[in-house]
Formats: sequence, structure tokens, C-alpha cells
Amino acid sequence: MRVVVVGGGVLGTFHAWEAVRRGDEVVHLEREAGPRGATVRNFGLVWVSGRADGPELETAVRARELWEQASEKVAGLDFRPAGSLTVCRTEEELAVAKEAAERDAGEQSVGGAGRGFEFLDAEQARKLNPALRGEMLGALWCPRDGVVEPREVLAAVRKQLESSGRYLFVPGREVRDVRDRQVRTDDGVVHAADEVWLCTGAWHSGLIRELTDDLPVRRVRLQMMQTAPLDEQLTTAIADADSFRYYPAYQGPALDALNQVPQATVADDHKMQLLMVQRTHGGLTIGDTHEYAEPFGFDVQEDPYDYLKTAAEQILGREIPKVVRRWAGVYSQATTPGEVVVRRTVADGVHLVTGPGGRGMTMAPAIAEASFAAVNR
Repeated sequence: MRVVVVGGGVLGTFHAWEAVRRGDEVVHLEREAGPRGATVRNFGLVWVSGRADGPELETAVRARELWEQASEKVAGLDFRPAGSLTVCRTEEELAVAKEAAERDAGEQSVGGAGRGFEFLDAEQARKLNPALRGEMLGALWCPRDGVVEPREVLAAVRKQLESSGRYLFVPGREVRDVRDRQVRTDDGVVHAADEVWLCTGAWHSGLIRELTDDLPVRRVRLQMMQTAPLDEQLTTAIADADSFRYYPAYQGPALDALNQVPQATVADDHKMQLLMVQRTHGGLTIGDTHEYAEPFGFDVQEDPYDYLKTAAEQILGREIPKVVRRWAGVYSQATTPGEVVVRRTVADGVHLVTGPGGRGMTMAPAIAEASFAAVNR
């Protein structure tokens, strides 16, 4: 087949990957000079641990397998099976970690996908990640979590796709019209296709609105930052226990009790949890916030950054390096409960895939695989 993929983020790139893998010829269109959206503004986490039971977890587990397989084929992809530690500093947080580990073990015993959770006491956690010198009662270990470099991974995948001889990346071209399986860009060029995949991320307006105006999605804004290199290695990704409140994997009586304990005001106001990942150059990516009500501000707010800096330093037991970058980002999130991603056939042979939320980097390979299966390919 001749396939046109619209959208150069991680979702579009892995739809292109899946098409090339199936023997198709692919034209891949991106309106910017290169990806600038949520794909390059995230942690690079392949985050299995927090996912909801059922289709969400199954998709994440499958995606993790596909990331590892891709890393064996793609030079520079640099998938790292680092795992994660969610640090607990109160008895209420500790109870959630223990309950999650026990429940996960039970699910795996009856053949469920499982997350590989293991509860570690403070000594065991520090042995696994010696950089954790702050106060800690214990941690929840998830060996299935991994890390990629969000600013580098897509270029590496595209280079591998180009080597097939059946892939062309066309940046700086915005799609203006899709009809009769023909895609017209703003330079007047028409790309004929047997199949079109629209993976346009948080772009819900313009052409997307013309094709379908009732998508069950919303946009979410976040704030994050990155430091100068840390002079030691973080051997795992790090989360604080506010992650228990945010991610759906931890629901249960212990979480109900934890939710009776108020978050810090700034964390509650900005719907925050701490995630921290070390980049290959040594810097730390730290975040994040969640804002749901549009219109979003055009500026970033400083209080959340102060809170994240303090939380990171309490976990590490030391001052973090100088913050060298701050940014905001926006992603598209499905609003139907239990829906991993929104898929719509919006015209003959034209398929829209959007709304993975903060799960896009984790799940994109498996979402793309399922997209092609959904159209009997």
C-alpha cells in the first residue's frame, strides 16, 4: 500500500514504522520543521507502573516489548530498562506501596500482565539507587519501566525508516485538505494514498474539526524543567508518592486513606506529582503539573518549579544542579473512561488516532500496532 501519515510526533512516527514494517510505502508529513509538541516535552518514560488494569496496562506491557525490540534495530534509540522507584516518606504512602505490590503479585499469579511490583525497605531502595540519600521509609520498585531520550528518539527511528527505501519524511508542510484518499499540503502538493493516518496530537482544530467535530478529547497543559548534569548516576527513574494519587494503578483502601491526607497546597492546586529522570548527558528532567481548563496561560508559573525543586532535593538528600531549561507543553487526552486512545475513520480510507494523554511516549508502538489490526491489516 501507499500510506500517508500526518503528524511527526511519537504516535505518527510509530504508525509510519508499523506501515513500513508491513511492507508499505510511506510519506510522513509534519507541519513544523521537526516535532515540537508533547513528544519532545516529556520525560521519555516508558511508564508501565501507573497504568490502569485492563486494556491500558496490556497496551503498556506490549509497548514496552516493542520498544525493546525496536532498540535492537534502531541505532541511537537508546531504550534503557532502568525501572522506577516510587519513594515513600510517610506511613500512609508506605501502606499504598505495600498494598499495590501485594495486589500485583496476586494478579500475576492468575496469569495477569502484572507490573512486577516489589516493595523495598529504605536500605534495599538505596542499594538499588545509591543516589537516594534523603528521608525515606521505603519504595515501590517497578522493573518494567524504561527510559528513552525524547529529543533524540524520533530522529533515530526516522533514519532507520529511511534506510528501507520506502519512507519519505516531509517536514514544514501543513495538511489543508484530505479527500478521495488524497492529501493536499499548503504548498499545493497532492499526495495520493491507499490509506491515510492522522496523528495530529493536540491539534484539534482546522482540518481535524472539519473532518469530525465531536471528538471525546480534551487538552492538558504541563510544566517541566531540566537541570545541568548531576555528578552521579540515577540508576532508576524516580517518582514521589503523590504519583499514587495521580495514576490509576494504585486504587484501593490504602489510597483512600492517603487521599484523606492533604497534599501541599501548591501540589493540589496544580495537580502535581514528582517524576525525575536522568538524561544520557547527566541532566535531570523533573516535573510535572496538570492544567485542564482552557484557555491556557501563555506563561509558566514559578511556584510549581519551587515545589518540584524542593521535593527532588528532599528525595536526593542534596541540592540539585542548576535548572537550565523550563518549558510548558500540551497533549491530547481521551475523556471516555477506560479508552486508551480515540480512533475514528473520518473518511474513506482516512483514520484519525488521537488522545493518548500522557501515555503517548509509553504506548505509541502498541497503539500503532493495534490501529493497523483495527482496520484488518
